[in-house]
Amino acid sequence: MTTAALPYLVIDFDSTFTQVEALDELADIALRGRPERARVVADIKALTDAGMDGSLSFSESLKRRVALLSARREHLAELVQHLRTKVTDSIRRNQSFFHQHADRVYIVSSGFREFIEPVVAEFGIPPEQVLANTFTFDADGNITGFDPTNPLSQDGGKIRQLEQLGLEGAEVYVLGDGITDYQIREAGLAARFYAFTENVSRPAVVANADQVAPTFDEFLYQNKLPMTLSYPKNRIKALLLENIEPTAERLFREEGYQVEIVPGGLDEEELMQRIEGVSILGIRSKTQVTPRVLERANRLIAVGAFCIGTNQIDLVGCMQRGIAVFNAPFSNTRSVVELTISEIIALARRLPVKSEKMHRGEWDKSAAGAFEVRGKKLGIVGYGNIGAQLSVLAENLGMQVLYFDIAEKLQLGNVVKCRTLPELLQQADIVTLHVDGRKENTALIGAEELALMKPGALLINNARGHVVDVPALAAALRNGHLGGAAVDVFPYEPKTNNETFENELRGLSNVLLTPHIGGSTAEAQRNIAEFVPERIMQYINTGNTQQSVNLPNIQLPAQLEAHRLIHIHANVPGVLARINNVLAEHQVNILGQYLKTNEHIGYVITDVNRQYDQDVIQALRAVEHTIKFRVLY
Repeated sequence: MTTAALPYLVIDFDSTFTQVEALDELADIALRGRPERARVVADIKALTDAGMDGSLSFSESLKRRVALLSARREHLAELVQHLRTKVTDSIRRNQSFFHQHADRVYIVSSGFREFIEPVVAEFGIPPEQVLANTFTFDADGNITGFDPTNPLSQDGGKIRQLEQLGLEGAEVYVLGDGITDYQIREAGLAARFYAFTENVSRPAVVANADQVAPTFDEFLYQNKLPMTLSYPKNRIKALLLENIEPTAERLFREEGYQVEIVPGGLDEEELMQRIEGVSILGIRSKTQVTPRVLERANRLIAVGAFCIGTNQIDLVGCMQRGIAVFNAPFSNTRSVVELTISEIIALARRLPVKSEKMHRGEWDKSAAGAFEVRGKKLGIVGYGNIGAQLSVLAENLGMQVLYFDIAEKLQLGNVVKCRTLPELLQQADIVTLHVDGRKENTALIGAEELALMKPGALLINNARGHVVDVPALAAALRNGHLGGAAVDVFPYEPKTNNETFENELRGLSNVLLTPHIGGSTAEAQRNIAEFVPERIMQYINTGNTQQSVNLPNIQLPAQLEAHRLIHIHANVPGVLARINNVLAEHQVNILGQYLKTNEHIGYVITDVNRQYDQDVIQALRAVEHTIKFRVLY
């Protein structure tokens, strides 16, 4: 859009250009160290809100606020420095827009020129395009009030100020958060009023708006004006299920995304109803992301598994739709290991039985069946991140550690590798499972395997519910072949805390049952809630797929002075050549190009100069075998 075609933009300052109300902040500075500070600041904020939502006349609101300030001229310099750090995020992000189109931007505010001018000057907006009040001072530099002849100090002042600008006949858009901004539109002096809600949302203002602008990016996007981002972040919706730790919600909201929270898991039909329009899906272990769900996922960009396992997700289906999946392979390792150690000792000392008797009033002081773990053989099935760390702690307890894994692993300490699962089962006093959730591991431990275990041996399953044949385990416990078990995962688990847990292991002696809490420590959940959103936001913002479990992994360099073209396609011969032919035909200068493939898809990232024919975008989308294409800038 040329400058001539750009509408004039009338932008409010307080809570629009900046995140805060400047008079509130000035009062906070001026009253620092005084006992009445909190009360006066609260009174000023209340008067601000009353003037902005129309419940008090603006002139009366302004008069009362300034009277409460107790501020001096020297406080203004500190206020300006503070306000520069409080420029609204999306305004700051689009600073180049203001420099490019400063001649079309007016800051019209009922605030004060003394602090507005220096803040907006950094954005190229000249003093003559700042319309605001001015303070009055006494001889000692105390702020005594404001110029009462300035229209902006009076009710309806913004209307009179706009009338004096002489913009009649021009297209004018107003962007603000207060009723006084809407009144410009109501008076017929603007074509549109946008209620700006990034910092504050006032219901009375939103109700009267032509449109709502959650961010300045959204305003630019709606009007097809040049913006720093490729796509407004407020249009990206995240759906978080299964009580994911609140840090994840906070991080996504701080990034500017919409976030919807569902406390429990969703079944397939429920998720199919909710997934449309969702860009980011966050789940734990209960929710299944099936082919049917993916068919309804019309805007899905990424799935975050806020856990270790991803067997609940159709990884290939996501891959074939260009949907990146991220998990947290290391974040809760220590928590699972510590739970396992505690279960080993608890079962060895028969604590479940002893505790149950004590609760019934029985005093059973006996060593029968209890043993130390020192010197006992621990068999670890699955020597991955958890199994390996467990082996180190178990050796420190004096245990002899055996392991079995189908993959070749680096052995830590004095651990001994078993060539087969039966070899491990026949030797171990305690068997603990730490395998993944692949289908091949279903009933890995069944009646036959349980029979191979030593009489009185203990079994721990903190891996996946389907790994153990639960009825067979219950039978081995009832007939006394096994001395005890600890189980944290089950073939079927309740979707919410309100659903009753039903299982054959309930009521058996020396059995520890826990509700899938292996990774449920404050530290683990916080780590996961930080790790997964960071990976997802990196992918959305830069195209970086490092640590994705289903897309080719590429660690990308920083995107500098370029547009990044991200192209996901079926892995068939010739696609990269077609992409580069399109770029060559449109005379696009390539600054960098990166390709990684797997058996299903190819992932191509191309950094190009910012200046190029926009037709190239449609041409790249039309390349045969394209799965997903997007532009980052």
